Amino acid sequence: MAKSVKVVSKEKAVILFSGDSGDGMQLTGTLFSDSAAHYGNDLITFPDYPAEIRAPQGTVGGVSGFQIHLGNSVIDSPGDSADVLVAMNPAAIRANASRVKAGAIVIYDRDNFTSRNIEKAGYTADPVAEEKLENCKVIAVPVSSMVKEALQDSGLDSRLVLRTKNMFVLGMVYWLFDRKLNFTEEFFDTKFADRPEIAKANKTVLRAGYDYAGSLEELAPVISIAPAGLPPGRYRNINGNTATAWGFMAAAEKAGLDLFVGSYPITPATGILEEFAARRDLGVRTFQAEDEIAGMCAALGAAFAGSLAVTSTSGPGLALKSEAIGLAVMAELPVVIVNVQRGGPSTGLPTKTEQADLMQALYGRNGESPVVVLAAGSPSDCFRFAYEAARIALEHMTPVILLTDGYLANGSEPWKIPEMKDLPPIQPPFASQDEQPFMPYRRNSSTLVRSWAVPGTAGLEHRIGGLEKTPEGIVSYSPENHESMVRLRAGKIARVLEKVPDLQVYGEDSGDLLLAGWGGSGGYIVSAVKELQSEGFSVSFANFNYINPLPGNVREVFSRFRKIAVAELNTGQFAAWLRSQCGGFGYEQINKVQGLPFTTKEIREKCLKILEDI
Repeated sequence: MAKSVKVVSKEKAVILFSGDSGDGMQLTGTLFSDSAAHYGNDLITFPDYPAEIRAPQGTVGGVSGFQIHLGNSVIDSPGDSADVLVAMNPAAIRANASRVKAGAIVIYDRDNFTSRNIEKAGYTADPVAEEKLENCKVIAVPVSSMVKEALQDSGLDSRLVLRTKNMFVLGMVYWLFDRKLNFTEEFFDTKFADRPEIAKANKTVLRAGYDYAGSLEELAPVISIAPAGLPPGRYRNINGNTATAWGFMAAAEKAGLDLFVGSYPITPATGILEEFAARRDLGVRTFQAEDEIAGMCAALGAAFAGSLAVTSTSGPGLALKSEAIGLAVMAELPVVIVNVQRGGPSTGLPTKTEQADLMQALYGRNGESPVVVLAAGSPSDCFRFAYEAARIALEHMTPVILLTDGYLANGSEPWKIPEMKDLPPIQPPFASQDEQPFMPYRRNSSTLVRSWAVPGTAGLEHRIGGLEKTPEGIVSYSPENHESMVRLRAGKIARVLEKVPDLQVYGEDSGDLLLAGWGGSGGYIVSAVKELQSEGFSVSFANFNYINPLPGNVREVFSRFRKIAVAELNTGQFAAWLRSQCGGFGYEQINKVQGLPFTTKEIREKCLKILEDI
């Protein structure tokens, strides 16, 4: 970089890459975020996919976006508004104009702003003028033309040439943020090792965009964001689906068990199955079933056979698995069901995020059928709670439902890779051949857990299935035995509480308002709470990861605040659960059901209204 270029330092910035679903915005955003993580910034990303597989090209419904919030300190959320917007077509302006800060840099592909594309996006003439973006630094770049010029001697056909135009804008953004190109160039050499001409083309265009940005006086000054002071260790950038899969693999190794995964592909959970399928080298056995029911039943069979059994799905698939989950409750077998929540009902918004499957997870089975329910709170947090879900399932001989969501599944952040020796032990309650006579439903007096008898072990033969049984494993139609077993199974879930950590509060442990969240909304909520605290408001925050059972100190924590507000991406399901489990408190509600995460601004404004009443 030329010494004459002015450089300004910033603590953080939000960058939004946006264009048609075929413009490569997801790859562009991923490469920038990987480079930022490699540099040492903390970050969180929010990939936003079209809800249709083939949405009409050039329309707002077909816009694909990738938002990155990076900084030199802890980043809690992908951010509300963009400091830099890259728009590959007019529809990208239409979809994101409201998410751009005053004074932001807007870079758009002038070649793609044809009259036809402008009309398809719903504009009459100039999108920049119609969206009143004159207060931004708007830079029109002939991206397509410059890419063709850069690759005129490459020998590639026009289709392949234009597929590299996302690398041109990536090069521009690298220059703007004073980043080196070598990390991404190495990526091209690895990815296209068998097609060096493609690697060379991408590197040429990336460099062309970088050099072009350096020639634009209006793009200066360069923005410098220093590395974050993260704790020392080995890090990698990881998304929630990958972290989930790795958490289960770590749990299987720790428990000394084979890992079996029976799943059916479904958005946005498919990435978990794909990551498992790529890990045959670690002994993972995957079965892509013909449907959701078969995936669940196969996992249940693997649990019966002595494996750590997992199935992954989204809301519609969880509904289909419900009967077999009930069988797992009756048989008291350890299996983990991962539900990556999305907008519903039915197909709904399959690529968008939501938290509306909570009641389904808690109650979506026939009969008295309790299961443990956990919720991960961030992309990297998915590792920890996948591991915890496996530990609870194995040690307590029960199905566990782990809730993530579309935002967590696709979003990414730097993750400090743990050492296996530092992970908590997992000790499955295997039955002993010394237990004679063997009683398959005899229980540990402390945990109410039955032992796990692996088929084929001499002396541990027993019957299992969906019918109620006596402690000896004999089918029973006795009303008294049925009620006894129902209460024992519920008691077993309740005693998981002994290993559930206390609810932690961010901020003061008493005050005017406690914001309660659960799962993936925590990052946005804590961002709003930090703002309110800096302005002198008495606001604290608690995020729930243990849903059933709830932490044992919830009532005590709630009692120290004048108001409790529950923020969640549904119409009030967790608030209803808290009312049923922790009555006596008035729960305010902050709800959103738009297929999008909260913004910090939305939560802040709702909190201010609640505080006015106080």
